[in-house]
Amino acid sequence: MSPAATDNKTPRARVCNAGEVSEVAPLRAASLLPADLIDEDETIILLLRPSPLYIVLSSLGSLALIAVITFALAWMARLSWVGWVDTQAFGLGFGMTVLRLGWQGLEWLSRIYVLTDRRIIRRMGVLRVAVFETPLKNIQHISVFSSVRERVTALGTIGFATAGSDVFDAFWVMVNDPFGVHRKVNEAIKRYRL
Repeated sequence: MSPAATDNKTPRARVCNAGEVSEVAPLRAASLLPADLIDEDETIILLLRPSPLYIVLSSLGSLALIAVITFALAWMARLSWVGWVDTQAFGLGFGMTVLRLGWQGLEWLSRIYVLTDRRIIRRMGVLRVAVFETPLKNIQHISVFSSVRERVTALGTIGFATAGSDVFDAFWVMVNDPFGVHRKVNEAIKRYRL
């Protein structure tokens, strides 16, 4: 066994995939999750992030605005009284695009979705971290949502409503194979709900 696997700070949660416990997956899970988020005797059934397409798809509105501003500044550069040229306008637009996609990349890295044999967990946020967790017995309703841009890219969003709530309390946004994930969550709820 490797030294990392015997380290006392490494969570010893088992990671379950298609009914089997993996030997390598706990180390991967430990690197993605804060050490105190999963109990030692808890089994991780699903460990997900949004699709990498989340970075671009979530930024589409901002990127469209950046493009409009860039082309407006480039068009204005033709006027004699303006103090810039169109290459500067396009450079500014490129820089703003890189910053926007970079920030969305950090947002993507911060999002982790976990289904264990006890709980559903969603961790998100770059500057302000928000953690949602609820026992499986409290889940009353699960829905799959798929906007046009998600359907085109075969993604979907899963919403979770808890007991005593008339709205969805948490969402797993832009996950791959949303109906497969939905099925696995339902199977876990039926199997482990106490």
